Amino acid sequence: MELGIDTTMTLLAAGVIFLLALGLGVWKYRQMATSENHLAHPYVDIAHRAALMYAFATALIAVFVELSAWPTGVNLTAAAVVVFFFVAAIGSYILHGARRDTDNQFAHAGVPLHLSMAALIVGEIGGFAVLFSGFVAGLL
Repeated sequence: MELGIDTTMTLLAAGVIFLLALGLGVWKYRQMATSENHLAHPYVDIAHRAALMYAFATALIAVFVELSAWPTGVNLTAAAVVVFFFVAAIGSYILHGARRDTDNQFAHAGVPLHLSMAALIVGEIGGFAVLFSGFVAGLL
């Protein structure tokens, strides 16, 4: 079986995110091993767990990419939008974990955070809706 470039790129992204999750696990472990309370910073923990979940979610997206009836460009674009927001979320968690600047980014949320959350919602749901509709169209 030969995979399309859209599926291949999505699976590659899943692998990279999973590898990132494993590296974040090392960072989390180091913080747990060296901190007085044996806990990692909340956003280091969140980054690790989110990366693990997003890696598997990206692998699931690859299945829908492969089974979608839409053209390769549509599937690749839709998957890329979803993966972009997955990686952006992980990146923001890493940033907060490295800075140790908050344990709740919504405690003092301003307009930029709410706008980025709106874009994330539209991008993730919209991108997956394109792929899912392509899957459904392929079934009919």
